[in-house]
Amino acid sequence: MMQMTMQLPDQLAAELLPAQRWLPLLLELGLARLETPARTTANEIITFLLSNPSAADLLRYHVSDRAQARLQRLLALNAAGLTDAAEQQELDELQRIEHLLIKTKAQIAAQLGYSA
Repeated sequence: MMQMTMQLPDQLAAELLPAQRWLPLLLELGLARLETPARTTANEIITFLLSNPSAADLLRYHVSDRAQARLQRLLALNAAGLTDAAEQQELDELQRIEHLLIKTKAQIAAQLGYSA
């Protein structure tokens, strides 16, 4: 893993300091370049992470009912072969977000010694 040192404005550093353990995930979500309504789901997760949740809070975390319903709708449309290009892009982005969250939860669970 690479270590990086950055200079940040004091106000930004103060906002990020409480959530420093989540910075890699925050950066990865921010760099995903989301262009669709999936951005709302990413923003939900970013807001949650900036609240400096405990590891247990993160393991219990789920996106909003709205985000879950949207994902389920897109999955159903995709299974029926009815997604247009924009919906397919959104579905792909939501699946990337879900993958990042699952990966992060698995890493936290492993650090805490939880078994699957």
